[in-house]
Amino acid sequence: MRKVLLAVVILAGLGLAGCATEVIRKEPKEVVDLSGRWNDTDARLTAEEMIKSCLETAWLANFNKEKGRDPVVIVGTVNNRSHEHINSLVFVEDLEQTLVNSGKVRFVASSPERGEVRAERVDQLQNAAPETRAEMVREKGADFMLQGSINSIKDEIKGEYAVLFQVNLELVDMTTNEKVWIGQKKIKKLVKRPQYTI
Repeated sequence: MRKVLLAVVILAGLGLAGCATEVIRKEPKEVVDLSGRWNDTDARLTAEEMIKSCLETAWLANFNKEKGRDPVVIVGTVNNRSHEHINSLVFVEDLEQTLVNSGKVRFVASSPERGEVRAERVDQLQNAAPETRAEMVREKGADFMLQGSINSIKDEIKGEYAVLFQVNLELVDMTTNEKVWIGQKKIKKLVKRPQYTI
């Protein structure tokens, strides 16, 4: 009886060991597409491609020539109108990073970020030494706002589906409301699920 119990315990232990979670570290830029849903790779590559397109069009050269300086840009809202739950803030941060790193535009903080900075300036006014205080009413206004949406169309049949993600972005002149650039990026994925028969 004791030998049988020991064998059961050993087999149970081996079975549990075989069910252990396996974690494999990947490089952040490596493509990992498990489900066919919108993912970090889609966000990063779309941001890079669309900002490159935006900064290569005529509005930038025209602004530089007319104003003699780089434009100041802010990223507004990017609405998720797709069929999936997408954290559009991740995509917005990719857009912001690509814009800042381009070196072709100056970039200002978003509305929530400005609120935190403004509160800190008020605190400095009350508590910091005068020579170290950030000045009030010295914020830089944006010349342009980048805004847009993430959309999708899904076509499904038993065992597989195709999904099209379409990202629309527009760069709007803050003074005139003129759209100086309109960009679009499409990503199409075909996902096949294995069919299990019993």
